[in-house]
Amino acid sequence: MDIKLMEMVGRRSYHCDILFRVIDIRETNGRKMAVLYGEDFRLIADAPCEDLVIINQNDRVRMTQEYRTLEEQSFRLFTQDVYLLKERQEYEATSGYVKPSSYFQIPGKVLHLDGDPNYLRKCMGLYEKIGVPVIGIHCNEKEMPNKIGELIDHYRPDILVITGHDAYSKAKGKISDINAYRHSKHFVQTVIEARRKVPHLDQLVIFAGACQSHFESLINAGANFASSPTRINIHALDPVYIVAKISFTPFMERINVWDVLRNTLTGEKGLGGLETKGVLRTGMPYRPVNNEEE
Repeated sequence: MDIKLMEMVGRRSYHCDILFRVIDIRETNGRKMAVLYGEDFRLIADAPCEDLVIINQNDRVRMTQEYRTLEEQSFRLFTQDVYLLKERQEYEATSGYVKPSSYFQIPGKVLHLDGDPNYLRKCMGLYEKIGVPVIGIHCNEKEMPNKIGELIDHYRPDILVITGHDAYSKAKGKISDINAYRHSKHFVQTVIEARRKVPHLDQLVIFAGACQSHFESLINAGANFASSPTRINIHALDPVYIVAKISFTPFMERINVWDVLRNTLTGEKGLGGLETKGVLRTGMPYRPVNNEEE
């Protein structure tokens, strides 16, 4: 069977449990090996081409339907949370007396650095749907540490997302060894460089990591939230739900970690973090200028 680039495939040896895209094909010791990116999970994997099965359109729809349902459920729960947050903020900002239209709110601005352009596109669509101000940049994981300082200076975000693909390889070392992970060390170095620019955890909120990432190293490097405590795969959209909650929470409030994780698709096995302050700010009065007044 001839496997082509960007083909949608599954791995026979794993009973085709995850849908992958073929992003590269290499020859190693006379054997054709494919580099795979997960379609719904932030996982990178190598597999011999003879282990791959091409997934047709009907099977793709069947395999992804479960994840689409989970995405819809997470989005519905998240929007309910945001609605309740806004109602409470409206009352507190106006003391219950002033019209809601007389104040304005500035949610936290996100800089989202992603190693996968397809995931970035999906995330940007969700940010827009939720209403989070965001700058999205595609950047290879290995290049992130060198570029993050300049990007922070230029965009001055309130929240930083450092994500892409990752994977733990038992053949490369123990689960505690960061060198046994595909991109964890690059994410860690990027967090360290970001903290050189903004050391305080509440002045720049950082989410870092992807599938199976070395959670402890990312937190120790200075991330507020990271993946993956039990080294499981995380969903491509999980970072969005985490930082959107922070973006819409007032800066005077501290966010309980569970409140952030409960509407993600992966939950506490794949995501974790530190108690963190929100970044939304409320101002007044709000009086938009129309053309007649100019």
